[in-house]
Amino acid sequence: MTAISQFIENEVKSNDVVLFMKGTPGFPQCGFSGQVVQILDYLGVDYKGVNILTSDELRQGIKDYSQWPTIPQLYVKGEFVGGCDIIREMFQAGELQTFFGEKGIAARAA
Repeated sequence: MTAISQFIENEVKSNDVVLFMKGTPGFPQCGFSGQVVQILDYLGVDYKGVNILTSDELRQGIKDYSQWPTIPQLYVKGEFVGGCDIIREMFQAGELQTFFGEKGIAARAA
């Protein structure tokens, strides 16, 4: 396992909710990352943002890790949930709130 894979795995396993994104939760640097941040903030979910723009190795590493080609990527309790479109669709359908509840993550009802 590469160092970057170990870093990613450690982040995913040591944080209940992790968002690999472009930029930071306070300053998203792409619209898709910004949308997921808005949804998580709206639901009041406690999460860690990891800025993939800090390293080309990390940017490619997260795509390899998840076998998913786009950023952002949301992980909950070690499980890859999806990117912006999936998170937005789950949120709009009320499924994201249910999902967080099932995982024991505190989230506000929409």
